[in-house]
Amino acid sequence: MPTYPAAVRRAAAAPLLAAAGLALAASPAFAQGSPPAPAPARAPQAVPLVPPSASPAAGAASGPQNAILLTIFLRHDQSKPLPEINAQLDRSGFHERFPPPGVEVVSWYVMMGIGQVVTLRVPPDKLREVNLAVENGAWGAFRTEFYPTYDYRPVWEQQRAQRRR
Repeated sequence: MPTYPAAVRRAAAAPLLAAAGLALAASPAFAQGSPPAPAPARAPQAVPLVPPSASPAAGAASGPQNAILLTIFLRHDQSKPLPEINAQLDRSGFHERFPPPGVEVVSWYVMMGIGQVVTLRVPPDKLREVNLAVENGAWGAFRTEFYPTYDYRPVWEQQRAQRRR
């Protein structure tokens, strides 16, 4: 069985994750609080946790050239029910703090059984602000993991085109 790069696996899983987000977003039992304000309509408005600008392929080419992509896993504290997690986020001011000004949300997905996965476009001088926003806003509700990320899709598409010639 062939092994595909992680970026290819993520790209293939994106429609499934978006569909799962639609189903969860429609259920009040799974409401996640207020996500970042969505950009002009590109994806269905019924998906509050996947802003229309959330397509990694669409957002990867925009933004400052020196910015980095940073993927953050916000792992749910499964010892707490969702209303308690949301109350903790409200108490800490998470929604006001995150993301800090000047940082772009490239994608924001719910990963069932894990929590939320957010990819940000971060100018290098804003990295500390992102860290502090997470430490001061998300801790207590989520365990966090940070991963520097890059858009592999253009490389994959170029390699794929070359192999087909």
